[in-house]
Amino acid sequence: MSAVELGKGAGAGAGAREEALALLRERIEAAVVEAAGTPQPEGDPDATLELVAASKVAAEETSRLLRASIDAARSAGHRWDTVGALLGVSKQAAQQRFGQRSGTPGQEAAPGADGAVRRVLTPLTAFDEMEVLAREGRRGWHVVDYGTLYHLVEASDHQWEHLRQPWNPAARRRLTEQGWTLVKGTTFPWGYWKRPLDLPAEP
Repeated sequence: MSAVELGKGAGAGAGAREEALALLRERIEAAVVEAAGTPQPEGDPDATLELVAASKVAAEETSRLLRASIDAARSAGHRWDTVGALLGVSKQAAQQRFGQRSGTPGQEAAPGADGAVRRVLTPLTAFDEMEVLAREGRRGWHVVDYGTLYHLVEASDHQWEHLRQPWNPAARRRLTEQGWTLVKGTTFPWGYWKRPLDLPAEP
């Protein structure tokens, strides 16, 4: 089920929406448990520490995704009372908590202290970021960092391809063997990968 279908209560029916949300909860829980690894022997005082660490990452990333989705909804013209209703809070409470958007740098290309030319692609959401990264990758830009609604890219003289991959230890090993490089450390629910191509960057 797509993200658009997930958010439609009236069109798809409240029952279908609740079923989709229940499935989402199950997937998040399964991802956290998988990231925590094999449970330790019963009675081990450290048995749940890996689960705590994985849950912390999940909480941080879902919080980031929540803010990004609210920013995107506001950019699309949705009102604070609509956002508040989805969050189960008042319009005022939603606006007070999420009204100030997370800061992102400007989009102008500029050389850093190391001489590399970088720029910020923003605003980007989960719905359009891969299309944008594919286009910019053909022009020689590759991702070096990312955050809420933006990707920081760096210029090069050859093309790049980018991949967004749900977290999976087996997939991580496979991608590394195939020449992909993880952009940064563990994020939830997916990570971003890049791989150089033996093609000159397009103008």
